[in-house]
Amino acid sequence: MRSIQQRLSLGLVSVLLIAGLVVGQVSLWLFESGLQRYLESGLQNDSENLLIALSRGPQGLQLDERRLSPAYQRPFSGHYFSIEFGDIHWRSRSLWDAQLPSSSQPGLDSELQPGPEGQMLLVLRSNYQRFGQAVSISVAQDYTPIRDSFKQVQRIGLGIGVFTLMVILLLQRLTVRRALRPLETARKQIVQLQSGQRSQLDTQVPLELEPLVTQINHLLAHTEDNLKRSRNALGNLGHALKTPLAVLFSLAKDKQLAAYPRIQHTLHEQLEQIQQRMSRELNRARLAGDALPGAQFDVDRELPGLLATLGMIHGAHLELKLNASPGLHMPWDREDMLELLGNLLDNACKWADAHVELSIRQTPAGFEIDVQDDGPGIPESERDQVFSRGTRLDEQTNGHGLGLGIVRDIVEAWGGEMQLETGSMGGLLVVIRLPGRILKAATA
Repeated sequence: MRSIQQRLSLGLVSVLLIAGLVVGQVSLWLFESGLQRYLESGLQNDSENLLIALSRGPQGLQLDERRLSPAYQRPFSGHYFSIEFGDIHWRSRSLWDAQLPSSSQPGLDSELQPGPEGQMLLVLRSNYQRFGQAVSISVAQDYTPIRDSFKQVQRIGLGIGVFTLMVILLLQRLTVRRALRPLETARKQIVQLQSGQRSQLDTQVPLELEPLVTQINHLLAHTEDNLKRSRNALGNLGHALKTPLAVLFSLAKDKQLAAYPRIQHTLHEQLEQIQQRMSRELNRARLAGDALPGAQFDVDRELPGLLATLGMIHGAHLELKLNASPGLHMPWDREDMLELLGNLLDNACKWADAHVELSIRQTPAGFEIDVQDDGPGIPESERDQVFSRGTRLDEQTNGHGLGLGIVRDIVEAWGGEMQLETGSMGGLLVVIRLPGRILKAATA
């Protein structure tokens, strides 16, 4: 979302800068060209007035100074002229000792010419016929004050342009943020969907987002419906198989098969594996409950119920203790996490004498889960055997076998590691280290 805003802002800034520079420069050029044409008209009038001021006198052709503008009399006034009439040459007193730059072509010079006192002159040369002779009149005006005014206008215009650009960018940011607000709302709802806080996206969205939201909601409803049907079918299948399994177990113990001990043992072993697998799937369906698609594991909400259920199953003599920070959320699917912790705690409860302890803490690298009991533990030389599915070190107690194999599969699928150690209570300590998972939608 931020990248979209940044790209829009960068694009708008680029367009505004380019357009502003082009419009500003063209406007200044047009304004200066119009001003020069206006000044050219004034210089043309001055040139014609000087032509009229030429008259015949007793000593020949002379310049009537009474018809001259006072600006031509004041030194360095910024207004100058030069008249060439045959061998006769007049120049304004305002030039003092300086000479007016001569132009080779009639008309307004395209370039400013240097003048006295560092002035830059706009020079106009006009050719006339007076008393049958050619007369060349050059008039000039100091352009320096006008150029300084242009520079000041440019600075003021630049300041106004920068201020306008800032205001436009602010308005653009507010407009874009308001326009993208529905997308930001949808992003937050998707994060809530991943954390299990909602099951559907709001349908009150702009017309452009309606097809997307509708398809997502349809997919969520379809996925949740499939999950419910699968769990119900699994539960129904498990319950339907219980009675046939019980019958088969009875037949496997029948006295008529005692004459065939090998067949009886094999049949009993295979039926037991089927029963264990069925129990595993039933437990998984029971623990999963009605979890929302993508729901994350809330320690405070999920574990008290799980511990209470295990306490009722294994007896009130067991003390189940939980050590976890308040408000801890683990970024894994609720169903899989309940299966992992359920198998760990179930195994610990079967072997514990009186105490089972579960510790969950967040580390810089992710999460660490410790489950220990005060039971007899497992010798280090025999710990690898319990990871084999269905393997039990004690045939009298159904624990430390299939459950730990399931847990190991889940941990490996999540990229974690699992270790069996001796805990501080003297029994088995299962240590699971899981890497932290970052939800992309939450950090977008």
